[in-house]
Amino acid sequence: MKKLRIAIQKSGRLSEKSLTLITEAGILFNNNDRLLISASHNFPAELLFLRDDDIPQYVYDGIADIGIVGENVMLEKCNKLQIVKRLGFGKCRMSVAVPKAVQYTGHSWLKNKRIATSYPNILERFLKSKKIKAEIHEISGSVEIAPAIGLADAIFDIVSTGSTLISNGLKEVETVLTSEAVIIARNKQVNGKSALLAKLLFRIDAVQRSKNNKYILLNAPDDKIEALCKILPGMKSPTVMPLAKKGWSSLHSVIAEDDFWEVIDKLKENGAEGILVVPIEKMIL
Repeated sequence: MKKLRIAIQKSGRLSEKSLTLITEAGILFNNNDRLLISASHNFPAELLFLRDDDIPQYVYDGIADIGIVGENVMLEKCNKLQIVKRLGFGKCRMSVAVPKAVQYTGHSWLKNKRIATSYPNILERFLKSKKIKAEIHEISGSVEIAPAIGLADAIFDIVSTGSTLISNGLKEVETVLTSEAVIIARNKQVNGKSALLAKLLFRIDAVQRSKNNKYILLNAPDDKIEALCKILPGMKSPTVMPLAKKGWSSLHSVIAEDDFWEVIDKLKENGAEGILVVPIEKMIL
């Protein structure tokens, strides 16, 4: 029986969320820290626990069918792969940073400068696109200290909150790209396992939709139902059920997380009472 081989980080900033996503999709594995490969007992899949830098090459070589990795890692290590799905977590940006005292005047400032980075390929492509010649110093880890010790004039690195840059006397001056966790594959056929991948993606979609929406229940006078239904379109339309109290009904619907507070305010203004909001475990369209 064919099994979908999924490569994820053994450790690192995407490891826990990647494993949680797969588990929430109902695919269970033996989560033993010492295992490098683990088979699911309820879905035809295997997990390969790898260093994040190795995942793109394993996928490109066909050892893993798909991988969950940061987009920045894919672009650095093997940019010939396809992004199957964006996952919405592990978001960061890749930026150029310089010492706070520097008067950065734009791309031209980087000309003939020394730039320290752990991502030389992405940086080289960026500089080439701007027709800028600069000296790239490839280092692994502790990139932020390079200007302070005289190794470089600027750095190019991952930025999440910017606090690390500030603590090292640097400022972000140029965002080259934004990144997030993605599912990658060599091609859409996925080594002849496209049907298995489709099943996995269906489950992941259901999990992601549930996190982006809330189930809402409320009570309202019957003469307010029409106005409230316009505010609560739901997946098709709200469910309306009469209450024991004459002239009142209960409305059930789904609202997007991003619109939550704005919608709640409108509901209250239009006569809604006893509003309950419930998280959704799975949402299948």
